[in-house]
Amino acid sequence: MAEEKNFFDKVYDVARLIPYGRVTSYGAIARYIGAAGSARMVGWAMNGAGKHPDVPAHRVVNRKGLLTGKHHFDGTNLMQQLLESEGIEVKENAIQNFETVFWDPGKEL
Repeated sequence: MAEEKNFFDKVYDVARLIPYGRVTSYGAIARYIGAAGSARMVGWAMNGAGKHPDVPAHRVVNRKGLLTGKHHFDGTNLMQQLLESEGIEVKENAIQNFETVFWDPGKEL
């Protein structure tokens, strides 16, 4: 249990650094914290991010820019609304201009 908490804390620490108006992927966070191949575990961490209001979980999407975690947010389109409020265009559950708004912690930090 302590290892999971430690892993989750690392994920949350990176997620807190995602700049406003940018997004990253589960896999990019996993690679950055030295757990390549653990994108699904990053997803599990994001599922529990609601307990941490300072973690911008809406800025974490899958490697193709799809809003795969949107069903974990209250309301029908809250994840999309939060992203759009930051100037990110979303169409049919996909980030538009994904390469432009993608933030890679491995390159940026």
